[in-house]
Amino acid sequence: MIASVLVANRGEIACRVFRTCRASGIRTVAVYSDADENALHARVADAAVRLPGAAPAQTYLRGDLIVKAALAAGADAVHPGYGFLSENAGFARAVRDAGLVWIGPPPEAIEAMASKTRAKKLMGLEPLTEVTPPDLPVLVKAAAGGGGRGMRVVRDLAELDAELAAARAEALSAFGDGEVFVEPYVEGGRHVEVQVLADTHGTVWALGTRDCSLQRRHQKVIEESPAPGVDAELTAELHELAIRAARAVGYTGAGTVEFLVADGRAHFLEMNTRLQVEHPVTEAVFGIDLVAQQIRVAEGAALESDPPRARGHAIEARLYAEDPSRDWAPQTGTLHRLALPREADVRLDTGYTDGDPVGVHYDPMLAKAVAHAPTRAEAVRTLADALERAEIHGPVTNRDLLVRSLRHPEFTAARMDTGFYDRHLTELTAPAPDPYAPLAAALADAHGRSRFGGWRNLPSQPQTRRYLMAGDEHEARYHHTRHGLTAEGVRVVHADAGLVVLEIGGVQRKFRVSRYGDQVHVNATALTELPRFPDPAARQEPGSLLAPMPGTVVRVAEGLAEGARVEAGQPLLWLEAMKMEHKISAPTAGTLGALHATPGQQVEVGTLLAVVQRAL
Repeated sequence: MIASVLVANRGEIACRVFRTCRASGIRTVAVYSDADENALHARVADAAVRLPGAAPAQTYLRGDLIVKAALAAGADAVHPGYGFLSENAGFARAVRDAGLVWIGPPPEAIEAMASKTRAKKLMGLEPLTEVTPPDLPVLVKAAAGGGGRGMRVVRDLAELDAELAAARAEALSAFGDGEVFVEPYVEGGRHVEVQVLADTHGTVWALGTRDCSLQRRHQKVIEESPAPGVDAELTAELHELAIRAARAVGYTGAGTVEFLVADGRAHFLEMNTRLQVEHPVTEAVFGIDLVAQQIRVAEGAALESDPPRARGHAIEARLYAEDPSRDWAPQTGTLHRLALPREADVRLDTGYTDGDPVGVHYDPMLAKAVAHAPTRAEAVRTLADALERAEIHGPVTNRDLLVRSLRHPEFTAARMDTGFYDRHLTELTAPAPDPYAPLAAALADAHGRSRFGGWRNLPSQPQTRRYLMAGDEHEARYHHTRHGLTAEGVRVVHADAGLVVLEIGGVQRKFRVSRYGDQVHVNATALTELPRFPDPAARQEPGSLLAPMPGTVVRVAEGLAEGARVEAGQPLLWLEAMKMEHKISAPTAGTLGALHATPGQQVEVGTLLAVVQRAL
């Protein structure tokens, strides 16, 4: 029997495995990088071992250090989580060779399916070896790993070489393997997958279907089970193919077989030989703990002959620290508050707690929120409402996008496909801040000031506060009177530092206010209070390109130099942050007046990278 498990991962997945282990009476061991020394997963484990460094290549991708950590901590098993080394056959062998239990599939099965090119050959498919115009569009994919890294859609043959190079670089950074391949890109398809669970006695379960069609940068955002609109006949075919793939490689443990479904036909994509981020929706529908099942299989237990019966519908949304309106740019900073409404019947899996920093070294996912209900409509409504009313204070997140996506008519009618965000991103990210949020922020602040003599006998002179909200400057005006705070056009019913109640058009509305320095959150709207007297030195030269995130300059466009002519939208340089590449493009046609960025340079938010002087 397993008594102690080391999780060779970080964040949410480590905390997720620890939760199951604790419920099963199993002790836990965490590994942590220098950047994660105070991270939640390192704090909640029974023991924790440091991996010196911060970058994944120095820490969570160092299988040798992780095996040493497990032995030093007295663990007798290793759970790989997902990402990093979870699909690395060499790591699985190293764990076994050290006399430890590997909570995962056999190394041979990982080897057979870890490379998407080998997996396709195993299923009788071949990637493209030469691309010609009739083949377009095509999809460039990393042979190893997942999560959308090293993946590009190419619609113009002239862009293929550059996209292949970018995909190789991104895959090498994320997985330590730069192999990429090309396959036809199916427009209008849906991403549907099957969860499999296999024991060492020959039993393989196919646990329903999951739809993961809502993706950004080919990385899943919203997932649900069962996949809506997939009839019994197609479900049976998907189950048969998934079980065949698992049996073909002697699979054991939990895994996922992924398909692209279009025109009622299933196209095999790959098999992920690990637990998936979206596994909680399957757990909710089937009423099982997949991590507990993984541990039982690793201990040699047998599955029942048939899987449990599916009940209801579950849907999961991934909350990321990123700005969808700015090409999904990852965000950093302090996560001051992360909490769903107490009454919401929604599961929250996270590796963060209030006050934790969100850094640049790892994936920007903050949490997963999962709702389960008797019907799809109820699950969607429950999740959207919980996210809308959640307290998420700190870096910019994709919360508004998630809520709008869940309520979009194409999604509620289950007519979505993998091109959903290509079609709807602009409307889904259009700013819609609450116009009364600045006033509520100002009144909450004024309440605190009024306790220290804020009232003035000049009723005609309003007090003003200026805020930046959704990129625009807003001014809030109010009066201190002997009868309390007042504002034009509304009645101030109540105002204190945390709650403002305004009567607007005869209807009372509540505004919950939280302040962290100059950052203010009013319900779901974020604001930045502006100084009364702006610093002239803070102004930037027109055409300045500032780093939108902390990261590393990985490359500069070939031949780019000061004085060069550039076109609007032309890529100038690329930043790498949170394991993804982000393109920095010219905002307008003109001349490159200055270029300050160099490959390998570490930059912070707001670092001046280049200046483009607009053409006259």
